Amino acid sequence: MSVATSDMAEAIPERGRAVLIAGPTASGKSALALQLAESHRGVVINTDSMQVYRDLRVLTARPTPAEEARVPHQLYGTVDAAVNFSAGAWVAAATAALAEARARGLLPILVGGSGLYFKALTRGLSAVPAIAPQVRDDVRTRLARDGVEALHAELARRDPAAAERLNRNDRSRIARALEVVEATGRSLTDWHSDALPPLLPPEQVAAVFLAPPRDELYARIDARFAAMLAAGALDEVAALAARQLDPLLPAMKAHGVPALIRHLAGELTRDAAAAIGCADTRHYAKRQFTWFRHQLPEFEWVALERAAARLTDQLHATWRLHS
Repeated sequence: MSVATSDMAEAIPERGRAVLIAGPTASGKSALALQLAESHRGVVINTDSMQVYRDLRVLTARPTPAEEARVPHQLYGTVDAAVNFSAGAWVAAATAALAEARARGLLPILVGGSGLYFKALTRGLSAVPAIAPQVRDDVRTRLARDGVEALHAELARRDPAAAERLNRNDRSRIARALEVVEATGRSLTDWHSDALPPLLPPEQVAAVFLAPPRDELYARIDARFAAMLAAGALDEVAALAARQLDPLLPAMKAHGVPALIRHLAGELTRDAAAAIGCADTRHYAKRQFTWFRHQLPEFEWVALERAAARLTDQLHATWRLHS
């Protein structure tokens, strides 16, 4: 399907336009982005918090080397699994990727499933500075030693608003909120009030959320997980497990990783680990639907087969509006 004229493809990058393709995992986002990039002379920019990790090409369904060779791709597999890559770090990388796309006259096509990344693009992001590694290590040591309840109680004393908002068993977010207080002397709530400006105001983008029927999506998730295992996901996880990284690191919590590590340790059968990985992924997809519905209502919800045409319409509308 043709999605734009050549004149349109040339004009949009010069005027700062961009395409945003969001949706639940396994909804067909990457294939759509590739199609649009070929039709529009575009660059595909990763907007998924797990596909940034170079250690997890198979298990995060990153584009294949053959797909990456067809059109330019940015921000895929650029971060080591030992790094706690934040939304702020991604925004900095995306800023550079967008500048490069425009310098080359390419249409930026940002694709992924991480709602916070898309929200940072169009709404801005809190200005929390980088946390020193020693502060992070100290908080994580206390978490392991004292337990999540003790850290939540400390957070309640130092940042009551954050403690009230967070689930008492949410180890990662509780640790993050304490790290911010320790490192900066300010609460996470205070930092959130000092938001950085958006990279792409909503009126400058064409944005869709792919919304396949739930039963169809869940079947795709199960089939894709089986395909990942057949393609070497278990070897990928074995290599990651051998590094003995902090289990709270984002890469160590990617869907399927914890269960497959348990399988490698002899705690689960391969089938049981696959079932857990599929279930975790389905639950995540459900949360993605809910998050985008409430947090980013400006994204147009479409079926995959209609998405290219609707993006074309949106691109033409933004071009006419700012011409």
